[in-house]
Amino acid sequence: MSVTSRAVSSGPLRMRDFRLLLAGAAAGQLGAHVTLVALPLVAVLVLEATALEVGLLTAAETAAFLVIGLPAGAWVDRMRKLPLMVRADVVRAVAMASVPAAALGGVLTMAQLYVVALVTGVATVFFDVAHQSFLPHLLPRDMLVKGNGALETVRSSAQVTGPGIGGGLVQLVGAHLAVVVDAAGYALSALFLRGIRKEEPLPEPAPGRSLRADVAEGLRFVLGQPLLRVIAASTGLGNFFTALLMATQTVFLVRVLGLEPGAVGLVLSAAAVGGLAGALAAGALAAKLGQARIIWLSALVTGPFALLWPVSQRVGGAVVFALGSGVVFFGAVVYNVAQVSFRQALCPPALLGRMNATLRFLMWGTLPLGALAGGALADRLGAGAALWCCAAGFLAVPLPLLLSPLLRMRDLPAEPPAAGEQTAGQQPGQQPAGPRS
Repeated sequence: MSVTSRAVSSGPLRMRDFRLLLAGAAAGQLGAHVTLVALPLVAVLVLEATALEVGLLTAAETAAFLVIGLPAGAWVDRMRKLPLMVRADVVRAVAMASVPAAALGGVLTMAQLYVVALVTGVATVFFDVAHQSFLPHLLPRDMLVKGNGALETVRSSAQVTGPGIGGGLVQLVGAHLAVVVDAAGYALSALFLRGIRKEEPLPEPAPGRSLRADVAEGLRFVLGQPLLRVIAASTGLGNFFTALLMATQTVFLVRVLGLEPGAVGLVLSAAAVGGLAGALAAGALAAKLGQARIIWLSALVTGPFALLWPVSQRVGGAVVFALGSGVVFFGAVVYNVAQVSFRQALCPPALLGRMNATLRFLMWGTLPLGALAGGALADRLGAGAALWCCAAGFLAVPLPLLLSPLLRMRDLPAEPPAAGEQTAGQQPGQQPAGPRS
């Protein structure tokens, strides 16, 4: 038996339900990354939106994480996760299908794009919190790193292929019709998820527990763990500047570098190759360097390559822009696999939804703020200047990690130390107590 065959037979891919979860993720992610190119191009090319309007559109897509992120976790912990994910996919499919329908009828406006972005954003909050909370129900703890690595590989593969497909479709049939692929992807995801058979018990509500009390419990759990606090701080900072990039890159590539839609898609696809490489390498890097060490190393080593984004205006153009994104995304995916697997293994099952939602609120709540900042900076100073601010921000992302106990650890503990507990004595290479993957 080959090494690959042994890995499949002993890993999560041998499980039918996980394969269906993976197939659903592939369909939904491919559609979403086609729209990553197509929806801003609908605004820029069809509706002639300003840089500020594109920033508002990006902010609308992520505003739900800031507005309902905390209560969403408490709601998810009271529901079965799988039916919730199916309903969220259906809502996203219908919302996205309304864009080409309105465009063909000649009534598409920026106001509708904002509404579509807000609706899909709300559905995505519930889907993502439920998805991360459902995985530990589907897989044993010792398979979580492999399972998350497989999901990151699917997401990164969609990042590679989706923008290229999106740019090509925009060039061939127009930006509004390219959005159909996203609607179809969400519909397929719902069908795959409906095929999962593993029984999921309905969570038992605690008598007399209010929504506010449930939200507070999730906050106490996250804020009471020093390692979760520092991960939230660094990730929130990184997401702020990632949103700034997302709000300005389409305007920069089209109006500063002068790229056609097909070329925009290719640039973003080439950049995502780094993310795919990061997903494939994350497990091996964590095993070789340590799960704690790889979290801060990935941000420290790859962050400076963000400087290539604004530099591309003067040197190298699209190639240099794509190179910068590829290296930064490599580091981001390695970081995500390590920290997501850690927090899933750490958290009690009854708190998973609230833990994930609290962290999403803290880490993803910065996304609409970064998008608004990016749109305003690009509108006032130009897209190139906005990217210089973005690059400077990425240099600051690892600072919370470097000032934390993570710097003195090789591996993450099976149970993180309580506030004030000493961790400096852990020697490089020392394995923590308890099972870790």
